[in-house]
Amino acid sequence: MSQPGLRERKKQATRDALRQAALRLAAVRGWDQVRVEDIAAEAGVSVRTFSNYFATKEEALLATGHQRAERIIEALAARPAGEPLWAALTGAIVDGFTVDESDMRQVVRLQSAPLLTDEHLKTYAVIERGVAAAVASRIGADADRDLYPRLVAGAVLSAIRVTMEHWRQAGAAQPLPAALRDSLDQVAAGLPIPAELRS
Repeated sequence: MSQPGLRERKKQATRDALRQAALRLAAVRGWDQVRVEDIAAEAGVSVRTFSNYFATKEEALLATGHQRAERIIEALAARPAGEPLWAALTGAIVDGFTVDESDMRQVVRLQSAPLLTDEHLKTYAVIERGVAAAVASRIGADADRDLYPRLVAGAVLSAIRVTMEHWRQAGAAQPLPAALRDSLDQVAAGLPIPAELRS
């Protein structure tokens, strides 16, 4: 594959700067105290430039989730063809969360913000459809007709959401990728009751 040209790299750098500025400001000020003008200034660009990349401040903030989902879907497609589905999914998801844990600490702090609830739901729905399509492609199913890919995607997204919240509440004591791997392994095993919780 050809490498992106200078213009494309500059555009991606600007987009990333805006996305990261939205995360930083939201984590410091609270999302309701962040304006588009603040995000643009933090990223060192004009409001007009911001508008060339994002329609709203919510879109800028949630771009992190969409970007990560694209990485996960691409990573899943690149996994060895003979690898079992759940091993491939777990590997792709863990890899997708390995490169930006500092971003994740900021994202998780904002997950419960009431002003973002609807936007988060929309984002999760988009990601879930993408994961379902990737799963369907991997196993030769139809994501629109067959239930299984959508069940897998729903289980995966629920596991990610719950793990991220638990990770935040536990003070991020372990690396997030390790926590995700543990959770996805439990889901893949059918969620057996852990030995320490058996009576």
